[in-house]
Amino acid sequence: MNESTPGLAQVIKIDEAQIQDHLGQVVRSTVEETLNRGHHRSAVGYAGERRGGEPAQPEGLCPH
Repeated sequence: MNESTPGLAQVIKIDEAQIQDHLGQVVRSTVEETLNRGHHRSAVGYAGERRGGEPAQPEGLCPH
């Protein structure tokens, strides 16, 4: 750092505890979403099949 700019070393402060807390929340919500999605798939049919053995249409795709 340039000696002619004293005090600028404290301009950016990283709060590691806050970062760890935020990352923990992100990971927790991602895991919950993944588990909920997997639970939904198993309730619908994990292999992506509807009744009668037809493959289910993936979400967001048109049949044509």
